[in-house]
Amino acid sequence: MALKATIFKADLNIADMDRHYYGSHALTIARHPSETDERMMMRVLAFALHASESLAFGKGLSADDEPDLWQKDLTGAVQLWIDVGQPDERRLLKACGRAEQVVVYSYSGTQVWWGQMGSRLERARQLKVYAVAPEASQALGALAQRTMQLQCTIQDGQVWFTAGEASVHLEPVLLKDAAGPA
Repeated sequence: MALKATIFKADLNIADMDRHYYGSHALTIARHPSETDERMMMRVLAFALHASESLAFGKGLSADDEPDLWQKDLTGAVQLWIDVGQPDERRLLKACGRAEQVVVYSYSGTQVWWGQMGSRLERARQLKVYAVAPEASQALGALAQRTMQLQCTIQDGQVWFTAGEASVHLEPVLLKDAAGPA
């Protein structure tokens, strides 16, 4: 018998001073049986950094042809494709063919992965790649609970996540900008 996804609920309040976006989102997050709390919370981070009413979680690990998060326009065209982790080159190039913008948030092992991938992905003009320090992604993973009340503040590229008394500060580092290498 196959294991089922674990459902997490998060009330996420976002104050993004960089984009002038302020909103509350009631998120239902399905965590795949093979997914860690760290990876799931990286998806929540990606949601917070790109939050909008049309941003949605994809099937992620359950489907090869869907991202972790995506945003579509009213015609169904993919505007934004977001993956977390270290996706392979073929997946990212295919995503670049389907979406206007592709963003990757890498964590834990980024230096090795980017060392192998960086030069091969230079031609992907609409691809942005960010690295999150392993200590920060692990601390973010430690905030995971089945029911969460999260506050996220974003200012000058820095991110603060708060859940109750616990707080995590992180600063995603741009490795590749959409126009080329950073």
